[in-house]
Amino acid sequence: MLRINNDKAILIAQERIRVWRESAFAENDVRIQNAMADGNEDARLQAVIYREYLRNLPQECIGKDLDGLKAVLDGVMPFQEYILMGGTGE
Repeated sequence: MLRINNDKAILIAQERIRVWRESAFAENDVRIQNAMADGNEDARLQAVIYREYLRNLPQECIGKDLDGLKAVLDGVMPFQEYILMGGTGE
């Protein structure tokens, strides 16, 4: 029988999220700068909320089993999808 070390699975999922979100952070920083330059407070606020979502993603893995980790990884959203979902991440 194959046995999966859940602690290692969590670490792998967190690292996968961290690698993915590097480019998402860079894109979002540009989004924030553009919103500030344009004086668009709504766009800036959306980008700031998305930044918090990105920061919290690795913690979403803690305490999850393998199916829970897969759900977290499958549920990672790019900016447009996150905003369309109302910025809730759900």
